[in-house]
Amino acid sequence: MTVAALPTVANGATDETAERTFRLRGLLVGAAVGDALGLPAEGLSRRRAQRLYPGQWRHRLAFGRGMVSDDTEHTIFVAQSLLRHPDSPERFARRLGWCLRGWLLSLPAGIGFATLRAILKLWLGFSPRRSGVWSAGNGPAMRVAVIGAFFAADPQRRAAYVAASTRLTHTDPKALIGASAIAELAAWIVRDRLTQPPSLEAFIALLRARGSDDRGWQSLIDAIDHAARENRTVAELADRLGLGKGVTGYIYHTVPIAAYAWFRHGDDYRQALTAALDCGGDTDTVGAIVGALAGAMVGEPGIPEAWHAGVADWPRSLPLLRTLAERLAAVAASGQPAAPVHYFWPAIPARNLAFLLIVLAHGFRRLLPPY
Repeated sequence: MTVAALPTVANGATDETAERTFRLRGLLVGAAVGDALGLPAEGLSRRRAQRLYPGQWRHRLAFGRGMVSDDTEHTIFVAQSLLRHPDSPERFARRLGWCLRGWLLSLPAGIGFATLRAILKLWLGFSPRRSGVWSAGNGPAMRVAVIGAFFAADPQRRAAYVAASTRLTHTDPKALIGASAIAELAAWIVRDRLTQPPSLEAFIALLRARGSDDRGWQSLIDAIDHAARENRTVAELADRLGLGKGVTGYIYHTVPIAAYAWFRHGDDYRQALTAALDCGGDTDTVGAIVGALAGAMVGEPGIPEAWHAGVADWPRSLPLLRTLAERLAAVAASGQPAAPVHYFWPAIPARNLAFLLIVLAHGFRRLLPPY
């Protein structure tokens, strides 16, 4: 596909802040679109999803429209916390912790058990350094791409913020390895201004370095390496990893599939999302991660118009994500904190109630054929 041209200033040179905005807008909007597309099929096996939702992927949540879930919401919380505290991972973690406390009070329709326990510990007075629980769920990976993009040129600070975000809810070392892999891929896209996937050797080396002492992680990277050399599809890699019925919420299942989908198709947003969502399972999270990486690669103009226009959510909307991207790019350039982006948060409980009713309707629909 033809990738959208990077923004340029009048003299023809690429402006750093404009280019960073381009990447961040693609990442944030891309994550939301992938989340919304995958949400109706969340938890369905590959076979059932294909039978229930035949044809090409499109928005099916409500009257041909889509809404975002916790994947996008957590990404927004991370972005807002980065704006306020770009110079202290400790203060960043404290603010992110308060975002998650407030999020729980708004009665979200979907929340992972590990994240729920961690937020309850935060409410009981545990510090962000001690609130996490032993889990390798995919929560840390779904919200981390924006950290990688924001600190693309600063590996030490990037690692510190990824660790702070992960430790807040998940303490299993596997959670940090998986989250770090996604953050490093996002940083690579922004730092090197990638417009097409890198060489296989460089891709595999980056992934291996995330968990050099973890034999389970290394075996996963071996599987990715072999699949790429044999030109296997993303679904075929899923089969090889024992995920023929769908990608689970385990971070060592989610991240390899998302990373491989980006590597094979990262310069084509539609194809990358389709390949990942076709695997079934935890489709909203896999869609959000792949959407963030592919979106950072192609920018918002590279996202199919029907998918982009079909996201109908408020107040955490696509315009909010665009404003966040612009402000993040400015803060990344200046190094100075900025005020979070304001939106009409009192509407969140009513929105969540409507969202819950829609999700329940989907649940009842799944009781009916085709099976």
